[in-house]
Order: sequence, then structure tokens, then C-alpha cells
Amino acid sequence: IEGLTDYYSNNQSWSSLSRDKQKWIELLWQSNPQNHNQPSPWIAQANKEPNNLWPPAIPEQETKKIFTPLGLRAMLLNADKTLIFGRNEAIRQLSLYPIHYKEKIIGFLGLLPGKIYNQASDIEFIERQSKSFIWIALIMILLSASLALFLTYTLGRPIKRIITAVKELAVGHYEIRLPVESKDELGQLARDFNDMAAALEQAEQSRRRWVADISHELRTPLAVLRGELEALQDGIRPLTPSAIDSLFVDVMRLHRLTEDLYQLSLSDKGALSYRKEHLDPVEILKDDLASLKLKFQDKNIQITWVNDISNPIYIYADPDRLSQLYRNLLNNSASYTDNNGQLIITIFQKTTNLTINFSDSEPGVPEHEVSKLFDRFYRLESSRNRHYGGAGLGLAICRNIVEAHNGSLHAYPSPLKGLTVCIELPIN
Repeated sequence: IEGLTDYYSNNQSWSSLSRDKQKWIELLWQSNPQNHNQPSPWIAQANKEPNNLWPPAIPEQETKKIFTPLGLRAMLLNADKTLIFGRNEAIRQLSLYPIHYKEKIIGFLGLLPGKIYNQASDIEFIERQSKSFIWIALIMILLSASLALFLTYTLGRPIKRIITAVKELAVGHYEIRLPVESKDELGQLARDFNDMAAALEQAEQSRRRWVADISHELRTPLAVLRGELEALQDGIRPLTPSAIDSLFVDVMRLHRLTEDLYQLSLSDKGALSYRKEHLDPVEILKDDLASLKLKFQDKNIQITWVNDISNPIYIYADPDRLSQLYRNLLNNSASYTDNNGQLIITIFQKTTNLTINFSDSEPGVPEHEVSKLFDRFYRLESSRNRHYGGAGLGLAICRNIVEAHNGSLHAYPSPLKGLTVCIELPIN
């Protein structure tokens, strides 16, 4: 309004202004010191329209903006409210502001309704912010897409390898392993998979050895038995009581082997029946030792009994399986210990466990072979071999029985140059 008042003061009328549209536009833009540039699309549109029409027709793309500059909402009217610059169809929408000169109303400035942003700086700021937000959104989309691609590659590649490896493992390729390339959860999963594959591979190798060993163990007595029967059929060997006794020995050896295999398979899968009760394991050991005393006397093996426990100790165990454990160990000592040897049975309490040691004299077991004694079908090639009738299953069965009682069984060279087998059972 001040700019228009100054113009009227200098020219004393609106007549020259009504013929100069560019001057009108200039006054509008100069009246707001924060406006720096006239919007060229509007000026181009204004030049195409009649001189007194203002504001110019708004282009469709401009109507979508959130604001309309103040200069494009202004109209100029005479004191009698006739248009100098304006549009007749918009007069009713105007808010009129009187223009005074020497205390007289010389005209009116009409403003069309507009959005709340009127200053050019505000407009430019909003436009810049809008563009910035658009660029930020685009950059975020690109970054998100890049991150998604990176994660897809980083996570997808090892996951695909794991899926492929699992499929290979499912069809029996237990030798497969995954590369461990990180220390995160996927790396831990790869390590766990490799451990599982190694365990399955070892189990498969054990199964194959188990089948091969069983076949070998059964083939040998069957071949001997078949040979003796064929000799009897062909008349090479007469059917005498001694021949029948020989056949009976072979059949019993085969029976013991199949019984050992059966007992081991039961103990492996936990199918052995355990009827546990509170009992004194030392008393059971005394009974088993008494029943096998003649076997030790036949080889003149001296038995030394060392019991460091003054009062009875009770454990929760199956008396039959405990007796089976003792008899296996005592039979081993009686069978493998040389004539005129020695067996020391030591009983003592170690913290919360009852410990029973069976230490016999020569022959001994090389230290590097001791850990293999509990492997099924394992036999030393020297003194403790098939000559004594064992199939290498007794200690494996003993270990399963002890573990079923939450105990432990291990062996080491004895001070008597033989073998010490140590049983540890938890005290009730």
C-alpha cells in the first residue's frame, strides 16, 4: 500500500499506471523487499492477456503448489471500486484495503484468498525444502536398495550354501563341510553344521566297521564249524566223542559271540532293563569274586582285597547289571593275567563317588593302546587276544552299564605291570 501511495503522490492519478502493466508488476514486486525475482511463467502469461487483467490465469501446474505469492493475489481498484487491474469475476472474493492520500481514499488494494505463505523467502525455503526432501527420499531409497542387495548377497550366499550342504547331508554325503567365513551367527551355524557332519561321518564309519567286524567275527567260527562238519561228512574225521566235544566248543564260542553282540546292542540303545534299588555294591562284588574264586586258583593268581571304607556305602543301582559288570572285569583278569600273577581290588571313597580299582599283573597294555580298550571288537595282537576266547566286546558292554548308572569307567597301566580298570559310581 505504501508503494502505491507513493506512486499516486508522484503522478496524482492512476491513469498512467492503468496503461502500464509492467509498472504495476514492478510495484507489486518492489513492495515486498524479500522478493528477488519475478516468477517468469506468470509474467509470460500476463503479457498474453489484456492490459487490465490481473492476476494472470494460473497455469495448471502452479495450482498444485501449496501457496500463492502475495503479488499474484492483488488487484487495484479506484475509489469508486472500479477495476484498474483485476478480474471482474473475482471481485466478490476480494478483501479490500483502502489506500489513503491526504486523508482521502484514492483507491483500494484487493487481495484474493491465498495460502499462508506470502513472503518469497518463505516460498523459496519451502520449495528448496521440498526438493531437498525429494532428493533425501531418493537417496534413502537408493541406500536402502543397495543395503538390501548387500544383505541379500551377504546373507543369502551362505544360507544357500547351508541349504545345499543340508541336502547333501540328507542323502548320506557326510564328508561335506561348510567354509567358516565369519564369527557371527551364520559362522557359528557353519561351525555347528561341520561338527554335526563330522559326528555323522564318524558314526557312519563306526557303523561300517561294526558291520565289517561282526561279519568277520561270525565268519571265523562258522568257517571252523563248517570245516569240521565237512570233515565228518567226508569220513576224513571219525565221529567220536572228542569230535563232538570240539563241535560243541565251536558252537559255544559262536553262542558267546552272538550273546555279547546282543548285550552290546541292547546297552547301546538303552534297551537293557535296569531295576535299580538301594544296595551295597561291595557285598555284590564279594559274592561275584567268591563265585569265580576257582578260576583264579586254577592259574594260581593271588587276590588282594583292600577296602578303605569302614561303614557300608549304598548306591542306587541294578544288582544284576552290577554283577554283570563285576563278572566281566573279573573274568578279564582271570583270563588275561599270567599264571602265578596277582590281582589287587581296591575300594575307597573319592568325594561323592565310590571308586573300585581292579589292578592285575602282567601282561600289560601299551599306554597308547589303553584308550582303545573300550572300543568294540578291539583286541591286542599280543597277549590279550582271541586265544582267550574274547571278541573284544566285554569292556564296551561294561562301559555302557557304568554310564547307565551315571558313573565312569577308564583304564590305565597298573603298578603291577598289567592293567588297572577304574570304576567310579555316584554314592546315593
